[in-house]
Amino acid sequence: MAFEQHWAGTGAGALDREAGADAAAATSTRLNGVPDGPGPGGGAPDLVSTPAQKSAAARTIETELEPGTRKAGDVADAATGKAVSGFTGWATAAGLKTVQETWEKQVKTLNARLASEKGALRAASTTLTTTDMGQRGRINSVRSNFDTY
Repeated sequence: MAFEQHWAGTGAGALDREAGADAAAATSTRLNGVPDGPGPGGGAPDLVSTPAQKSAAARTIETELEPGTRKAGDVADAATGKAVSGFTGWATAAGLKTVQETWEKQVKTLNARLASEKGALRAASTTLTTTDMGQRGRINSVRSNFDTY
């Protein structure tokens, strides 16, 4: 089969599919603009990064959430420890000890997650700012014939 024959068949098939498609569901290519409305994921079409808000969120994690989580974990450990000693010799003591160990692991996991999120917020802020400044430098380094006028 010659290329022209193949192309003619492909083009005719595409026209038939387009004619039969619902107008709202039809696809097209537009090269001279950006569509209005949300992007493909349903969100805003532009990336918006606010380093100040990321820093504030990281600071909140550091000054409020991490200390509060540690304090709440310690209070529960102390109360459970008293209950374990109060039930010494009973099966309840062993059960409470298991609960206490599980609680301690969960508090450690939560504290690690908070620390990770805090670090990620700070790193994202730095990375995006550094990337923006780098792109700005690269764009500004491009010389144009218009610079001579």
